[in-house]
Amino acid sequence: MPESQNIEYKESWRDEYLKWICGFANAQGGTIYIGKNDAGDVVGVSHAKKLLEEIPNKARDMLGIIPEVNLLNQDDCDLIEICVEPSSFPISYKGEYHYRSGATKQQLKGNALTQFLLKKTGISWDASEVNKVELSALSEVAFQIFRDRAIQSKRMNPEDVNIPNIELLEKLNLFTDEGKLTKAGYLLFAKDTEKRVIGSYIKIGFFEGAEILYQDEVKGSLLEQAQKTVDLIFTKYLKAAITYEGVTRVETFPFAYGAIREAVYNAIVHRAYNCMNPTQIRIYADKIIISNDAALSEDWTAEKFMSKHKSVKYNPLIASVFFLAGFIESWGRGIEKMCNACRENGNPLPEFEVSSDDVTITFLANSVAKQNVVPLNVPLNVPLNVPLSEREKSILDLIKNNPAITASELAEKLAVNEKTIKRNITELKEKGILYREGSKKTGSWIINNIDFSEVQ
Repeated sequence: MPESQNIEYKESWRDEYLKWICGFANAQGGTIYIGKNDAGDVVGVSHAKKLLEEIPNKARDMLGIIPEVNLLNQDDCDLIEICVEPSSFPISYKGEYHYRSGATKQQLKGNALTQFLLKKTGISWDASEVNKVELSALSEVAFQIFRDRAIQSKRMNPEDVNIPNIELLEKLNLFTDEGKLTKAGYLLFAKDTEKRVIGSYIKIGFFEGAEILYQDEVKGSLLEQAQKTVDLIFTKYLKAAITYEGVTRVETFPFAYGAIREAVYNAIVHRAYNCMNPTQIRIYADKIIISNDAALSEDWTAEKFMSKHKSVKYNPLIASVFFLAGFIESWGRGIEKMCNACRENGNPLPEFEVSSDDVTITFLANSVAKQNVVPLNVPLNVPLNVPLSEREKSILDLIKNNPAITASELAEKLAVNEKTIKRNITELKEKGILYREGSKKTGSWIINNIDFSEVQ
């Protein structure tokens, strides 16, 4: 029988093998055979009776547990069998925490250690409490986003969500047994999550080589971040290639919308927030790189990510709320959905870099659209091959003279209703000619540098 998750062979005993006992106790338990080589062949062990007494005593003194130690005889050779039961509490060896993963022993460090200790104590990181949070610190916008999406996804009924906020938090299990708001509840619904969880935002930047041309920080509740981030990427940072099939306009983005959306949502849900670093999204003309702190066991690899696997939730409460709101699935299909979306959009499959501390996903642009990709606030030196109506030209002229002009002011100057102006502005945004920088109240319009006289 080869070595496995629960079986380890050693030719002779060394005290350092207490680390292996520690690893089995912290995982699923297992058996160590002293007197067998790596292939499982019997080589025998000397002083077996002495080890029969020493090993339990050393395990008790160094680890605080007493494994079952048996003397066996096989092929006329003595063997020592050490049977280790899984422990319900963390076991350390000289302050180190070891863990059996596959057929290897791993020393837990960083995020993986934090996750392990929380799991052994019966709670996840996002289930721990946040002290002294007033309901006034929570965002009504976030609650409304959840209610709308939960009903739309049909994962909750209207009568289940249209209740007072505090009752909704209780229904979503976002209070501790002591009645304190959990970290999950705070991150999901707080107006300013960084007051208690530093770095709990998303940083987006457009790069040309090593130089960053412009950037944004998306802050607020996680539910608001989820909606704003994807919209921002596809309205400000990416430009679709526009073609016409008869009178029908066809837009092809360089990246698959469904894949980027899935990656952003999963980054929010599975992120190790205790690391206090923002999620980073680096956008280039030909690729998007999404990097996130993570807490994974050492056996996670890029290959395992790409294959079918169980959904591993570092933040189960956050994941539950995102599932009920229809942002994510609950069956570990996120990677599969990203790959399918890339195939449908003509993109290469995403590339993964995985370690115990972070996950990085790289999306490459498709061969058709990437030829037309430019950052929206970099001047265009050639005319866009898209039609502009006379009203659209008038809107752009007025915006050039007053970038802070409002939709209502445009409507008044052009003697049309505001709804018509908003529709025209939406069309200009979709054509990649216009976008807004900043908020509705204090922001301004940005126009690509186009010679309108040349636009057909």
